[in-house]
Formats: sequence, structure tokens, C-alpha cells
Amino acid sequence: MARQHDHVPAPALPEESLGYLLKRVLLGRPLITSRLHAERLSNPVALGVLSPDAISSSAYGTEEILLELLPYAGLAAFTLVIPITGIILFILILVTASYRQVVIAYTRAGGSYVVARENFGPKVAQVAAAALLIDYVVTVAVQTAAGTVAVVSALPALGPYSLEITIGVVSLLCYANLRGLREAGRPFAVPTYFFAGMVSLMIVVGVVRALTGTLSRYDPAHLPGAVEVHQGNGLVMGATVLVVLRAFANGGSSLTGVEAISNTVSAFRKPQGRNARRVLTTMASVLGFLVAGVSFLAFITHATPYENGYPSVLSQEARLVFGHGPLGTALYAALQAASALILYTGANTSFNGFPFLASFVAEDRFLPRQLTRRGHRLVFSNGILVLAALSIALLLVTRGSVNGLVPFYAIGVFTGFAIAGFGMTRHHLRRKEPGWRRRLAINLSAGILATVVVVIFAVAKFTEGAWLIVVVFPLLVLALIRLNREYRLEEAILERARENPKPTTNYARHKVFVLVNTADLAVMEAVRYARNFKGSEQTAVHFMVDRLHAERLRQRWEQLGIGLPLLIVDCPDRRLTRAAQKLVADATKERGTGVTVLLPRRTYAPLLGRLLHDRTADRIAKGISQLEHAAATIVPYDVQSRIRRYSRQLPEHATTAAERTGDEVARPPAK
Repeated sequence: MARQHDHVPAPALPEESLGYLLKRVLLGRPLITSRLHAERLSNPVALGVLSPDAISSSAYGTEEILLELLPYAGLAAFTLVIPITGIILFILILVTASYRQVVIAYTRAGGSYVVARENFGPKVAQVAAAALLIDYVVTVAVQTAAGTVAVVSALPALGPYSLEITIGVVSLLCYANLRGLREAGRPFAVPTYFFAGMVSLMIVVGVVRALTGTLSRYDPAHLPGAVEVHQGNGLVMGATVLVVLRAFANGGSSLTGVEAISNTVSAFRKPQGRNARRVLTTMASVLGFLVAGVSFLAFITHATPYENGYPSVLSQEARLVFGHGPLGTALYAALQAASALILYTGANTSFNGFPFLASFVAEDRFLPRQLTRRGHRLVFSNGILVLAALSIALLLVTRGSVNGLVPFYAIGVFTGFAIAGFGMTRHHLRRKEPGWRRRLAINLSAGILATVVVVIFAVAKFTEGAWLIVVVFPLLVLALIRLNREYRLEEAILERARENPKPTTNYARHKVFVLVNTADLAVMEAVRYARNFKGSEQTAVHFMVDRLHAERLRQRWEQLGIGLPLLIVDCPDRRLTRAAQKLVADATKERGTGVTVLLPRRTYAPLLGRLLHDRTADRIAKGISQLEHAAATIVPYDVQSRIRRYSRQLPEHATTAAERTGDEVARPPAK
């Protein structure tokens, strides 16, 4: 007859923490891993979803050129903006031709990072990783700041609150992405098409009105609040080579986002490389047309940047082109709305790109592993939070000024361009596929030209903030490489331990020390845990720093009748870790003796825990782990949950001995 087993009811699970319940309210229900899937994008949708960062830069690129030229070149700035724009468009053509080859050769996500890793190795690839990570951070700051400029240009009353609005938008984007906002599908494509359509309409109408002589012009000298305009022959007196180079560097911000498609080739439908190349070409064509058109209208209308950033040059052009009638006002409002939408949407691309790239680099063990974990809603939550925090910090430093942010911008962007060009050059030299010489010439030219732009930007904008990127960039690369070295050493040690395992030691004697500082609930739990070590010598140890406190602890220990001997060790120099190491070392002097040290830890909510308790247990455990024949175990105890449980069980009028003495509730362990 089969033996009947008694069925013990399963213990009740503790209630969900307040933090988790709050997360459920704010972020929604957790998504299960099976919901994770990649949505393949059609070409029209991909153009709208992946292009806002690039296409939206046409809203401020021309203005950034004029900001540098007007104080030195005067009205000649409106003439100089045309050739400078032409050079920028030439670079756009060359960079686009280079990336057309990237998306064919490398259909995995990662862009220049993958190109560098495959052709130069993982260490050089960290230059691309640092460039892209910096680019994503600055993109969020620039795009949201420029989007706010579009808003306050239409609603000047909001101008004094520009920084608050920008930070609010970044926070909102962070929250939306933590909830699992997906940058895919038609809703995210609408702002791109809306903006491109409205600006194209403005350009066409503006050119027609200019040809018919009905387009008026601003007088920069009589615009209150406009930037200073140099008086005199600016081409001779003020427009030095350095000024022109600085204006060109500013205008280079028009090319940001060109690399976005190469970073997400895997999101396209098959054949992925061919579709990505078509979308890349279309995006570059639209961007080139918009940048050229906005610069031409600036040349015709003399739209002038303002000291406080608004109204923007694009806004002023729209006012003159569309006029002040009912239809013109409606079109102007539509263009400003389109500008704000695409700029904010362009910022959101970084909230998708940064966490994915960070997880990709972390998988290669150059960033902390925490960045590879998906959160509550199947997104890389840690990456999203890091991006938002860095972007907000950058906005606070620059007061949300687009012009103040530009010096941080193009170095990372053009460094990525350069690495992609040089990486593809090496790719062609290694493979030598049909037509490789022509392709090599394109990629090498793009790499060299992008490097020249980086140098120009670093020199021309050094005193305006580029120095920070020049300093941070190599430090970030070194930090990535150093972190990887730690991971590799850890892996090597683990592999060595696996190949040469230490023989299992059967200790003749086993000593267990419970380190105590007070008689409380956490200590009682550690004592209970020590009882599980059968056949061991168990001792509670207190390192005496304060003699009066030690005597009170001894009395309390005896009063509770715990039954575990309490050893008080004098520690006059207060070096607790060293005292613990000496205790263990003395205990293991006797041959065949092993030691286990139990360290009680009181766990609270993160903030409360840091306020109430230090990390002494961690430091002691680390010190003991360095000794032979010794192990340290931290025994956590959730104080808050036990307090809540006991408080429900006790009557309201009850007064415990602990309340009378000022100590915490403590019960002797079961023997």
C-alpha cells in the first residue's frame, strides 16, 4: 500500500511592494517575453520613422550658419550662406554614397559600430561606440530644444519657460518609452511627411514669389532683439577664415541623423540592404532639398536669428512667404506645428537607438551588463533612464540653447561618418569585390573629409564648448576599454578555475561567527540561520568601539536568552574590516578548520535604507573573501515587512518591552 503523504499548504506569498504597485500604475502591466518581436518596416513607413532626426535638422542648420556670420560679415552673411550650404550638400552626397555601401554590406543593427568592429576589432569599435552614444545624448537635447523654439516662435508668451518646456518634453519621452512606446508604424511617420510637405510648400511658394518680385525682405538693423549685425564691408573686414570655418562647423549640424538608417537596417523588409539603400537615398534627397531651400530663402528674405533663440529663421521665412491673411496664418501655424512635431519625434529616435546600441556594446562586454536587461515593458529601461538623465543635465548646463548645444553635436556625428568611411575602405581592401576601387575611393574620401570636419569643429568651436567633447571623448573610450578588460579578466579567472578546480575540502572543524552590533530582528534571523550549520561551533561576535554600548548589548543579550555565546572583541582603532579578518585568520590557524561569517543586513526601501544604515557588511564581506578557508554570507532581513506584520497582530494598547527600553522588537530564536 502506497504511503500517504501529508499535504502541507503552500505558505502565503508576501504582499507586493509599494514600489512595484506604483510601477504597475505608472507603466502598466508587465509584458511577457513572448510579446517581444521585431516589426518589419515598409519603405514608405521606414522613411517616415527613421528620418525625422536628419530631415528635421533643416529647421535650424541655416540659422546656425547665420549666427556665426552676422556679427562679423554683416549683410554679406546672407551671401556667404549659399556657398557654405553648397559645401555641406557636397559632404551630404559623399556621406550618403558611403553609407549606401554600409547598408548593403552590413544588414545587422549597429551602423558604424559594426563596421568598425568587423574591420578594425572591438577596441577601435569603441571609438564609434563613444561617438554614437554622445551623438544620441546631444540629439535628444538639440532636437527637443529646437522643437521648443518652434513652439515659442508661434507662441512668444511661452518664451520665458523654454527650458522648463524642453525638460518636460524629455521627461515625457522618457516616460512614454518606459511604457513601451514603439517607434514603428504610421503614426510616427506622419510628422516627417507633414514637415517635409509644409517646408517644401514654403520653399516653392517663396521661390515663385521671389521670381515675381512679391516677396518682401527683413531689415536686420531694425529688428529688436536680433543678433548683432556687423556694419561695413564684412567680406573684407570681418569674415576671416576662422569665422567662415566656425559657420561651416555650425552648418554641419544639418547632416546629423544621416547614419540613422544604417543603425537599423535589420528593421527593413527583405531584401533589407536594397530597401535600406533606397530609403537612405530618398532621405538624403529630401534633406538636401530642404536645406538648400531654407538657405536660399534666408538669402532672399534676410531672416535674422534672435539673441533669445526665437522667432527662428524658419518661422520668419514662413511669415513672409505665407503672409498674414487667414490662409497664410493657418499655413504658418501648420508649419510651426509640423516643426515641433518632427523635432520632438527626432528626439524620440534616440530613445530607441541609444538603449539598443548600449545593449549591443554591453553584450560585447564594453558597458555594464545591466544595460542588456529588458525591463517591465520589454524595453531597455536602464538605457532609457541614463539617456534622459544625461540629456537633461546637458540642457541645464546650456540653458536649453540650440546654439549652445551645437558645439557638442557634430564631433560625435562626423566621427561616426569617418569611422564608417575608413571601415568600409578596409572592407574593400580585404574583399576586393567587383568594382571595389570605385567604392574604395568613395569611402576613403568620405572618411578623410569627415575627419577634416571633426578637426575643423574641434578647433573652431573649442572655446565654445567643443573642448568638453574633446576631453570626454577619449576618456569615454578608455573607460569602455577598461571595463572590457575587467570582464575579460573575470572570464579568464573563471575559465582557469573550471579547468583546474580546487579539491573539495572536508574541514574537521567548522566555526560560524555571527557579527552583531545590536540585538534586533536582523540579528535574530542571522542566529536562526546559524543554527542550520549542524556540528559547527557557533559564536556571536561584537567588535567593541564603545565600551558602554558593548555592556548594554551584553545585558540585552542575556535578557533575551538567545543561547548563543557572545564574544566581545576590543576594536580601539575602529577598523572593523581588519578586526574581522584577524578574527577569521586566528580561527583558521588550526589545521582543518573552516570559518563561515554571517553578517546581518537590515533591508529597507532604497532611500530609507541608505539613510538608516551604511554598507559596513559589504566591506567586511569583501575583506573576509580574501582569506583562505573562509566564507562570508550576508543574511538580509526585511525589517519593514516584519514591522507591518507584527503591528497588525498587536493590539493598539499593547506596549512591548522594546518600546519601553528604546530597542527594537526582538524574539529569541527557536532552539
